[in-house]
Amino acid sequence: MAHVQRMSTTMLRTLRDDPADAETASHRLLVRAGYVRRTSAGVWTWLPLGKKVLDNVIRVVREEMDAIGGQEVLLPALLPKEPYETSGRWEEYGDLLFRLRDRKGAEYLLGPTHEEIFTLTVKDQCTSYKDLPVILYQIQTKYRDEARPRSGVLRGREFQMKDSYSFDTTDEGLAESYRLHRAAYARVFERLGLDHRVVSAVSGAMGGSRSEEFLAPAAAGEDTFVDCPSCDYAANTEAVTAVVASSDPSGHGPMEELDTPGTPTIESLARHLGVPASATLKNLLVKVDGEITAVGVPGDREVDLGKLGEHLAPAVVELVTAEDFTGRPDLVRGYVGPQGLKIRYIADPRVAPGTAWVTGANKPDTHARDVVCGRDFEVDDYLDVVVVEPGDPCPACGAGLEIGRAIEIGHIFQLGRKYADVFGLDVLGPQGKPVRVTMGSYGIGVSRAVAALAEQTHDGAGLCWPREVAPADVHVVAAGKAVQTELASALAERLAGAGVRVLLDDRAGVSPGVKFTDAELIGVPTILVVGRGAPDGVVELKDRRTGHREDLPVEEAVARLAELARGTR
Repeated sequence: MAHVQRMSTTMLRTLRDDPADAETASHRLLVRAGYVRRTSAGVWTWLPLGKKVLDNVIRVVREEMDAIGGQEVLLPALLPKEPYETSGRWEEYGDLLFRLRDRKGAEYLLGPTHEEIFTLTVKDQCTSYKDLPVILYQIQTKYRDEARPRSGVLRGREFQMKDSYSFDTTDEGLAESYRLHRAAYARVFERLGLDHRVVSAVSGAMGGSRSEEFLAPAAAGEDTFVDCPSCDYAANTEAVTAVVASSDPSGHGPMEELDTPGTPTIESLARHLGVPASATLKNLLVKVDGEITAVGVPGDREVDLGKLGEHLAPAVVELVTAEDFTGRPDLVRGYVGPQGLKIRYIADPRVAPGTAWVTGANKPDTHARDVVCGRDFEVDDYLDVVVVEPGDPCPACGAGLEIGRAIEIGHIFQLGRKYADVFGLDVLGPQGKPVRVTMGSYGIGVSRAVAALAEQTHDGAGLCWPREVAPADVHVVAAGKAVQTELASALAERLAGAGVRVLLDDRAGVSPGVKFTDAELIGVPTILVVGRGAPDGVVELKDRRTGHREDLPVEEAVARLAELARGTR
């Protein structure tokens, strides 16, 4: 039996105006509808209705994790420094870690993720191959000291996350655990009503052999992804790779230096020589863990610093400054070329062996023509680091790619033995010899999923929750005097007795107009209006998403709502 939640006794205050700092629809509407309130920058309080939605998301996640054999645990959020120092992430996380000391001076952190602690837990509990495979998960509060928390609960410093970890003795076992999680995640997001894409991703600092993201397309998303309209290829833009064939260098003449005064930019150089920017080679100087490195890309493309950082993680990548040129006569600002360069040279695959370029000559006011890759300069490392543009060829079929924005709601990794190697996670194998365990890591942003749903499903009047996650199945509004109020209350109790979750607007002294506006804003999927038809036993059902209205006898309305509620249980 469900219960009736009465708005007259619920701590719920809706707002007519948007918060001044609201940047996204989810931020604006979750605050206005009384679901969350800001406590401090990046830290949010979940109010009664918001907690119901959050708990419904958690319920779905928990059910699907249990269905694949996951075992729920709860690890501490306050963690000792030593495991993270051993793995190297005490330093790698940098300013993102919340660090603190206890009264005795021992150092701790607030957990941003728990690979280290899960590895040590399994090492303590599992000693034989017979103990594996095992999938452990938790739904926990995580902490990251974001420099610029924004967009409400989309990017906070404290957030709810489901993280799970698989432990297997073979690579084949890891692949199966990964497959189970991938399928479970698809079911989670389908049940939640989230439009989502599964895309290839970069493993970055997490390491591992395979990584995929689950993205919810939304204008407020911070991730960009590509979709191929002609095949099933999809990827985070950071994971898109270019397929470029080598060229024959024999068709190019010898390298020739050109007098090009006052042309330190690609635009000025192309204009001076009358060549397209695509014929020039742009060489961006960055520092990788403090070491100056050059990154070469075609002149008509930009370097994606985020992509570069993912490829080079956990190294820190930053742009050079004017001071970095001091004492470096070999680095001529605005005229750097790869030929004869004495620093590490990274290039995009488009700078393929045999291709010829116009580029800097490492002399003031001088460039060089017919500088051929593989003949006049060598590339130390090839990394796909350009900003992906609409129409770039699909790596799978060659069709033009489309680009969209999305919110990352899940990420799965085949970690392999990275953390098992760090902590010596072995079990006794069937032959009586130690076997190194292999791991997977799988995350779902639980609180972020709430915001993603708000972004995808809202309309001009407010929130429009899918029934699976809504704070109630029906929002009962009494629009009138005593007869309407009495019938609304009686109806609410009958519906609750039939297993329907009811939000009843029984507030005294509040006009019907305000009640209707709040019902639209709060976003329960069905609104039941007890209005002028009440004396005749007729009520109105309104579908919040479509706006469809229907007058029904009370008995039929109760039966209809009970059937809808059963469909989500």
